[in-house]
Amino acid sequence: MIRVVIPPHLQRLAGVYTELKLSVEGPATPRSVLDALEARYPMLRGTIRDYATDKRRPLLRFYACEQDISHESLDTPLPDAVSQGKEPFLVVASVAGG
Repeated sequence: MIRVVIPPHLQRLAGVYTELKLSVEGPATPRSVLDALEARYPMLRGTIRDYATDKRRPLLRFYACEQDISHESLDTPLPDAVSQGKEPFLVVASVAGG
C-alpha cells in the first residue's frame, strides 16, 4: 500500500479528510500512483494533471522522502520508503499571490 497525502481542497472534492492508502499495480511511480488515485476517486481526474498532456498542474508539487520530484518524469521509480508505505507520496498545493 502506498500512502498519499493530497491538499485540503482536493480532499474536500474527493470527500476524504485523511491520508489515503492505495494499491498500485506494477512499479511505484508518480504516474502509477496518480492513475490509482484517479481510478479510486474519479472526481480528481484532471485536477492534479492535465487531461491532454498528462503534465502536472502548475500550482501543485510532488514530494517523496522530503524531495521535490515535481520536475522528474512521471515514470521515475519512487523511493523504496514510499513504495513500501513507510513514507507518503505528497501532492502539495503551492502558495501564490502577494
